[in-house]
Amino acid sequence: MRCMAGIFLGVWAVAAGAQPTTYELDPAHSWVQFEVEHFATSTLRGRIGAVRGEVVWDRRAGRGAVGLTIPTASVDTGLKILDTRLRSADLLDSAAFPDAWFVATVFRHDPARQVITAVRGEFTLHGVSQPLELTAERFACRKPADGSPEVCGGDFVAELKRSDFGITFGLPFVADRVVLRVQVEGIARP
Repeated sequence: MRCMAGIFLGVWAVAAGAQPTTYELDPAHSWVQFEVEHFATSTLRGRIGAVRGEVVWDRRAGRGAVGLTIPTASVDTGLKILDTRLRSADLLDSAAFPDAWFVATVFRHDPARQVITAVRGEFTLHGVSQPLELTAERFACRKPADGSPEVCGGDFVAELKRSDFGITFGLPFVADRVVLRVQVEGIARP
């Protein structure tokens, strides 16, 4: 997938005729958190990651491309027995589908502040691909004082129905609606 994403992003940059910057995700700061209502009494929360990938962004034109890989076997709710259950064949099926992917080329941005406000693309989970939009709750870039490369990152949120991806075990006791909170931070390649 990484090779395919690299080719895809390279083609996009040439076709766009722009001067985009490529940001490689920092695994220490790039995770997916999820929330799903559990038996109508509480919210089950966990995280998956570290997320690997890169973002190509032309800040002046407001265009870009995203390629993210999310390792499903890394699911962590804080309860090892539940984590094992979530990896099983009737849920994430991490043995058959060790990764989920998000690939996007549609960016919304605020041209005055030159920041990303949303990214729309395709999310693949459990072998099924569906459209998904990640909306930025916050996004910013900074130039470290020590002269190291620029860092951009943000917190993004999305909602999906797990049944759209063929994950129906536990319905309706465990809700169909899942909230994703995606935290990413990328470091500009020189």
